[in-house]
Amino acid sequence: MTATVYRLAQLPELVGKRLGTSEWVLVDQARIDAFAQATGDHQWIHVDPERAAAGPFGTTVAHGFLTLSLLPMFFAQTFTIEGGRMSVNYGLNKVRFPAPVPVGSRLRAEITLLACDALDQNAWQFTMSATIAREGSAKPVCVAEFLSRRYL
Repeated sequence: MTATVYRLAQLPELVGKRLGTSEWVLVDQARIDAFAQATGDHQWIHVDPERAAAGPFGTTVAHGFLTLSLLPMFFAQTFTIEGGRMSVNYGLNKVRFPAPVPVGSRLRAEITLLACDALDQNAWQFTMSATIAREGSAKPVCVAEFLSRRYL
């Protein structure tokens, strides 16, 4: 899958439209363990397969913040913006984790542009909605409203 290329000047007319859907990404135990190591979050539901088998999910599950941390990768797979010299993550307005991500799940994100605001002559702010789905599940695993700034 190739990311769609949008010109900065065309983004205001895309408000309310879907920018695209990412590729599927596997969340395996190695990814979960690496995230636990990087963040220091070693809760047994994430990193102890034997204990997690007897837990509420029947297996290990990904950290909610691991799921959220996949957003930059999902964005890069979905779209790029031509124009400007750099983009930065500015923050999140809302984040929810409506369903767990069992080990071995495949995830992908659908990205929608909610707002496109000129901050001044040198910067734009974009508000995007990201809905992260798990293959085979009707319920999303993460819904987030994400802010990004693009500097000219």
